[in-house]
Amino acid sequence: MSDPSRPKQPRIIAIANQKGGVGKTTTAINLAAALVEIGARVLLVDLDPQGNASTGLGVETAQRKFTTYDLLLDDAPLDVVVQKTTIPGLLICPANADLSSADIELVANEKRSFLLHDALRQPAIDQYALDFVLIDCPPSLSLLTVNAMIACHSVLVPLQSEFFALEGLSQLMLTVREVRQTANPALRIEGIVLTMYDGRNRLSQQVENDARENLGDLVFQTIIPRNVRVSEAPSFALPVLAYDSASKGSEAYRALATELTARHPLDRTEEPA
Repeated sequence: MSDPSRPKQPRIIAIANQKGGVGKTTTAINLAAALVEIGARVLLVDLDPQGNASTGLGVETAQRKFTTYDLLLDDAPLDVVVQKTTIPGLLICPANADLSSADIELVANEKRSFLLHDALRQPAIDQYALDFVLIDCPPSLSLLTVNAMIACHSVLVPLQSEFFALEGLSQLMLTVREVRQTANPALRIEGIVLTMYDGRNRLSQQVENDARENLGDLVFQTIIPRNVRVSEAPSFALPVLAYDSASKGSEAYRALATELTARHPLDRTEEPA
């Protein structure tokens, strides 16, 4: 039950797809940056042992003294793990390779599936006056991903515009359904966002047509194009919006953020401490 004495809590969205290389981390970083650009306060939780979201936002390995591993398995306070990034208004819970053993270590924990849920509902989160928490999930349907699905309100699914893309969605949808039935009845699909789209390619067009025909309004109107600037930005430890603000990739992520905030309007009554 929610506590009426606490401020409005952030919208928690897991960005998930068990298939790797679909633009999941890229979407997490750049959607977060685009939301911040329009005035949102955002926490990005890096739940991938590869730590690519942390690297992509300029958090060096040496700076990751406390990570999401400590948050989940060592009961580290949220305000010890959360770090500022070079993007004002964008915070991160970084990750490193320690998370790769988390699935094995979580098995023995009675609350293993609810650890992230509880961590993101600590009173300490109130001080940040967040609008959104985005969770960058690992490319697998592991206990870490289940933790994210139990912790979140909804799941955003990046879908690469390639052959067999839709087939890979079925297992993810089944997992969402199972979590909804057993642990998080309010969980829903936030939407499917088409990534790496090449409008000159008939296959990309066919994937879009199939996705809209089969999934209808679940598919965001915004499409993320293949864009060299989006690919280059992580090597400079920047979101594409900071690397090349005028690029087609930047404009696409701005459009996605606008679409998302139309559903979940920003509440500016709370200011960060």
